[in-house]
Amino acid sequence: MKAVATSVGLLALAGTIVPPAIFMVQSIAGGTGSIPALSLDAVKAVMLVSAIAWFAAAPFWMKVE
Repeated sequence: MKAVATSVGLLALAGTIVPPAIFMVQSIAGGTGSIPALSLDAVKAVMLVSAIAWFAAAPFWMKVE
């Protein structure tokens, strides 16, 4: 159970960091390049789901025993 919660937690943490970073890079680059365009609504949706998953998974692997 702890291994699953750790995996979900780390993926959720990445889901709150990576999408805004990609959005920032494509905004700076002006939308050109090999990175596909990511809409702000998609970034917000991924971050919301990731935050919920983080708060659901974190207590199971970060609790003190």
